[in-house]
Amino acid sequence: MNVPVRTTCPYCGVGCGVLATPGPDGSVTVAGDPEHPANFGRLCSKGSALGETVGLEERLLHPEIDERRAAWDEALDLVAARFAATIAEHGPDAVAFYVSGQLLTEDYYAANKLMKGFLGSANIDTNSRLCMASSVAGHRRAFGSDTVPGTYEDLEEADLVVLVGSNLAWCHPVLYQRLLAAKERRGTRIVVVDPRRTNTADGAELHLPLRPGSDVALFNGLLNHLAEAGAMNQDFVRRHTSGLDAALDAARLLADGTAELTGLPQETLDGFYGLFAGTPRVVTVYSQGVNQSATGTDKVNAIINCHLLTGRIGRPGAGPFSVTGQPNAMGGREVGGLANQLAAHMAIEDADARNLVGRFWNAPHMAERAGLKAVDLFRAVGDGRVKALWIMATNPVDSMPEADDVRAALAACPFVVVSDIARHTDTTAHAHVLLPAAGWGEKDGTVTNSERRISRQRPFRAPAGEARPDWWIIAEVAKRMGFGEAFAWDGPAAIFREHAALSAAGNDGTRDFDIGAYSGIGEAEYDALEPFQWPAPAGGPVGGRFFAEGGFFTPDRRARFVPTPASGTPRGTGPRLVLNTGRVRDHWHTMTRTGLSPRLSAHMAEPYVEMHPEDAAAAGVAAGTLAVVENRRGMAIGRAVVDSGAQRGSLFMPIHWTGQQASRSRVDALVDGVTDPVSGQPALKDGRVTLRPFPAAWYGFGVFRDRPATLRADYWALARARGGFRAELAAAALPTEWRAWFEALVSPQPEHELLAFHDAATERHRFALFDGERLVAALFIGPDPLDGVSRSFAAQGLETTFSTAGDRMRFLAGRPGSAAPDRGPIVCSCFEVGTNQIASAIGSGRVTIEAVGVALRAGTNCGSCRPEIRKLIAAATGAF
Repeated sequence: MNVPVRTTCPYCGVGCGVLATPGPDGSVTVAGDPEHPANFGRLCSKGSALGETVGLEERLLHPEIDERRAAWDEALDLVAARFAATIAEHGPDAVAFYVSGQLLTEDYYAANKLMKGFLGSANIDTNSRLCMASSVAGHRRAFGSDTVPGTYEDLEEADLVVLVGSNLAWCHPVLYQRLLAAKERRGTRIVVVDPRRTNTADGAELHLPLRPGSDVALFNGLLNHLAEAGAMNQDFVRRHTSGLDAALDAARLLADGTAELTGLPQETLDGFYGLFAGTPRVVTVYSQGVNQSATGTDKVNAIINCHLLTGRIGRPGAGPFSVTGQPNAMGGREVGGLANQLAAHMAIEDADARNLVGRFWNAPHMAERAGLKAVDLFRAVGDGRVKALWIMATNPVDSMPEADDVRAALAACPFVVVSDIARHTDTTAHAHVLLPAAGWGEKDGTVTNSERRISRQRPFRAPAGEARPDWWIIAEVAKRMGFGEAFAWDGPAAIFREHAALSAAGNDGTRDFDIGAYSGIGEAEYDALEPFQWPAPAGGPVGGRFFAEGGFFTPDRRARFVPTPASGTPRGTGPRLVLNTGRVRDHWHTMTRTGLSPRLSAHMAEPYVEMHPEDAAAAGVAAGTLAVVENRRGMAIGRAVVDSGAQRGSLFMPIHWTGQQASRSRVDALVDGVTDPVSGQPALKDGRVTLRPFPAAWYGFGVFRDRPATLRADYWALARARGGFRAELAAAALPTEWRAWFEALVSPQPEHELLAFHDAATERHRFALFDGERLVAALFIGPDPLDGVSRSFAAQGLETTFSTAGDRMRFLAGRPGSAAPDRGPIVCSCFEVGTNQIASAIGSGRVTIEAVGVALRAGTNCGSCRPEIRKLIAAATGAF
């Protein structure tokens, strides 16, 4: 029997421990690690489905040059030669790396060392620029360092937790469940600050649906209230801070207009401010809704100002807390993965720090200034300043703002290298060289989660095909460029030792990041390394909180209050709507991994547009139809979700769908590259768009055993199903003849049997193609969104044996008969439980979430479906 391997989840910044047990057939069984201090055995739906994402069918398995298979030596030689030639002709700033929070710390370290120390440029930036750069900038302005002061335990020890711009229930479900458990155990109060009423608000006492972008005004108002209400910790402020007067002056400028700026009633503001002022143990958790803004850094500092004023920082149950979106965004910050950082939390603008790092690396060409941040980097690719670009473990053609411009820039770039695990992405399509990287389960190294906890990712299988670790690929290119001695590592433990030693070099407590205790770690110790929290200096205490007794990392060791002036003009309500983008519960980034799991696609199988009923009515968009969101940059199409919890004047679209899964769904193509002037983080939640109905002449739903080569429709969205694929389709014009259209789609073979149903009067058509007793493909067509067709039932047909002609004809009905109940749309992805099953349980008297869980297991694993179950119970019982 195979022994479970202790590793770490590759998704969000919670950093959950995973027990992965490989099977003899190449499969892997996944469970939460009960001993890991981040999750204590709990996993979310994505983590629970990791075993479904390790197949090889979508993998990049060998190097390619110009779409032909190549040997590693040929590919690496070419990369090294082209980068060297570009630098020789155009200088070091003509090359760039764009890297990712999906990299392990050891990979990140190697890439940063090569670019900043040996190629001579700081043109290395990361997709973490898109999610947490404003937190980094806010921390550095206030604390003098990029320090997260608290720990996850603070969520369980706080009396009040304020969640700002964070859909914690969907984006960090394990932390959310820890918070709800604390609420049940000790009465923790929860306030959600978010323009949308997300599922996170389900567990909150108070939801503040503030106007988009008005967070600074909200927290300036809070700062002013705290000062006037006598909530200031005068001793802490006097001994450990500076700059309070200027921050209060900025807050008071618009104190009387907070209600107008935020769009919140004054009594609501008074209630929140009074609750915050009167609760000594407060944690403010913030995420992308704060960071992804043109004023993101000011938002971060406005929050931190309130905690500094009250001295609620670094103490049990008190502090500002940034939760990161990627598994190793923090590790990338530690090694200097951002263009404006050096390794080990040193500042690139500091000449002494540059000299220290240069001497430690024995670097021949140390970068002397900050490089291009992500948005500017791709603009430089587009205008020809950057002529050779290496992209590692990310998909910027979909995830960057101005995504169509990014695509055009890559298409025109003289030399593009992509290291990835996936063969087909919208970015790999533009690569001159593709390098197959090791994936989760094959990689060996460390990651750092949102509470500064370093954990091991351990391999439990050999790399697929010819895939290699990212650090190895980087080191091999470095060797070919003449830097072999500095990159002569024999494994990730050697890189980790060097990383740890650099963190301690010249430190002596002057920098927050210090893991010098591990600078001599051996191979066996590294293999057995337990999760630990930094700092971990040699001979000093390990982990814990920062700043309870001051000790900030500014020159005078005092925290800085930062003035954060708010805009004095509330947003108007014109014909253009605000476009907010974000994540959904069961998918991750651009779905190169989660898209492989049928059950993760069952909850939401296509892109959607969430809107307020009044906006839907004004645009003539009906719920369940398709909506077009557009601006001067382009358009995106999604299923219309009409929700009274949406804010009037705002739309929400998820970020995950790309050209690989849908026809017109790359939402970041609509987002301008407006950035925060301090952090360089783009405002991905503040687009300007219009809304209209898609003029559909027909809608379709299909299931296919094999992925169709093409989907002949203006709109299509393809998702995995057990046994094959499922697809939503629509078009603005009817085909000339439906049978010919269907046959061109599925290419029937002579041995196949085609059943068809046509109702010309209503323009409803149904096709089912069989190969013996197995379904090859089926398609249901109608003039409306086909609410009468059960998607789950139709998809189950791919795994069904159709032994009689009657079985096949009944399948064309699109719904099961009474003998085979329809489970309905999936609510619980962990156990694949649908709405009809939950409704049946409620109807039989199970009218609590716990009772439904006992009957169906729904809501008993990650818990992120519990708000939806609660809504179904409320709708059935009238207990709103």
